[in-house]
Amino acid sequence: MAEHNELGKLGEELAVDFLQKNGYEILETNWVFQKAEIDIIAQKDNILVAVEVKTRSSIDFGLPQDFVKPKKIQLLVKAINEYVVSNDLDVEVQFDIIAINKEEKDFNIEHIKNAFFHF
Repeated sequence: MAEHNELGKLGEELAVDFLQKNGYEILETNWVFQKAEIDIIAQKDNILVAVEVKTRSSIDFGLPQDFVKPKKIQLLVKAINEYVVSNDLDVEVQFDIIAINKEEKDFNIEHIKNAFFHF
């Protein structure tokens, strides 16, 4: 299990780095509200992005973006709404997934914008 956590941590660092290089400002990492944890909250222009980082060392078990369940989405929506309200932000909110697949020594990073819609 420890190895998985280390990979997850590394994945989040790679994601932060990737976002910064692409002009996002990182506001929070591992932001927790009630039962939800948002891996990264970032902002670019007037868009607040809640980023779910999915790191996988193999893609045998399906794609990383298939791992976000509806219940989890509801929690993330609640959490980001709370963040917006408590910080009195006037922003558009978007949910992205950064999927990181470890392939031998390389990491393949895929940024899926508007990965899921909140209803």
